Amino acid sequence: MFETFRNAWKIPDLRKKILFTLFIIIVFRVGSIIPVPFIDTGALKTAMTGAAGGGGFFGYLSVFTGGAMDYGAVFAMGVSPYITASIIMQLLQVAIPALGRLAKEGEEGQKKIAKYSRFATVILGLIQGTAFYFYLKNSTLLLADATTGMFSTIFAAVVIVLCFTAGSAVVMWLGEQVDKSGIGNGISIILFAGIISRVPQGAAYLWELFVGARQYIQVIGALLIMLAVIVFIVFMTAAERRIPVQYAKRVVGRKMYGGQSTHMPIKVNMSGVMPIIFASSILAIPSTVTSFMGTGSANSTIYKLLSQLSFTSPAYTVLYLLFIIGFAYFYVTIQYDPIEMANNLRKNSGAVPGIRPGKPTSEYIKKILGRVTLIGALFLGVIAVLPTIVGAIGNIPLTLGGTSVLIVVGVAQETVQQIESQMLMRHYKGFLE
Repeated sequence: MFETFRNAWKIPDLRKKILFTLFIIIVFRVGSIIPVPFIDTGALKTAMTGAAGGGGFFGYLSVFTGGAMDYGAVFAMGVSPYITASIIMQLLQVAIPALGRLAKEGEEGQKKIAKYSRFATVILGLIQGTAFYFYLKNSTLLLADATTGMFSTIFAAVVIVLCFTAGSAVVMWLGEQVDKSGIGNGISIILFAGIISRVPQGAAYLWELFVGARQYIQVIGALLIMLAVIVFIVFMTAAERRIPVQYAKRVVGRKMYGGQSTHMPIKVNMSGVMPIIFASSILAIPSTVTSFMGTGSANSTIYKLLSQLSFTSPAYTVLYLLFIIGFAYFYVTIQYDPIEMANNLRKNSGAVPGIRPGKPTSEYIKKILGRVTLIGALFLGVIAVLPTIVGAIGNIPLTLGGTSVLIVVGVAQETVQQIESQMLMRHYKGFLE
């Protein structure tokens, strides 16, 4: 990987793209420390890192924003509205045939889909900003100027919500600029930067436990588990099930085409981190509702019932695992069509050895997809719930969760592959010229 970046740095065009990407990351980090007016940042940070919010959903999101939510920063919402909008658009393409046809119209159709995603991002940013405002209000995390008098209260609410919404829109714009002029996927790069920015803080925490608290076994165990998780993720990300394909020979004019044997690769982790995002979004609803209710409703039956689905509860862990498995199957179902895959093979005079073309081939591919999806879903489930299980059993502090490591490893591999492909294109271009 380091050799790839060193070779890319020698190419002027790629060097400009790398520097531009680093500039966007710096802008994102600056926006992650600029606080929104009328918020008591000290009290908010205590709520996010202490017992009140350290294990809650907002604390979970804080990892992906690089701590921006801890300080009530302009970029506190991060890429969450954009990711949610993208997921909604993917689901709507299946539910609404017109959107599905639009997505298949090539570049122009993708531009329209991206335009709709931007509008949805702003709307969702407005909704999430409003939700975060009510959380701050109910938790008494606003300054006195924001709660004194009707006009001041309304003005503070408008300013806070608009700042969060504008921050979400700017983060989306920064990601699009990376797509146009930088290296890698813009939104993924911003997620990567937010997670990596927490590494020094996590390292300092482990060092304090090792030197100050002398928890040698816990710290060494945490480092070994993190190393094992990284190796496991790298292995599973590259793993694939190869379906053999044989193409028939055909004669066109005086030339003979086909006749070669190849394979159809099916990745084990076809859905990426999407099932985890789906599951966490659904299970965030109880925590969000309790944050709206505030501490004054702690004795109510609804509050106690919803509290059973807190981030660290056993019920949350079980439901989290089941939702991830279910959403993994759902995502693969809407993304991969065995009938279409079998028809494409048939049109290109291809066939799976020992399987008849047509319906038998589609049934065979469907069976393979089901088995591979189960393995990938279990992999995602184990990675997602690992920090909770390890923390509960061995009291081992994992500063980065399995989901964070999965995103970091995936983005790093994707970025390196994109750099290598661009270097390869320039190599052939220079050779032809």
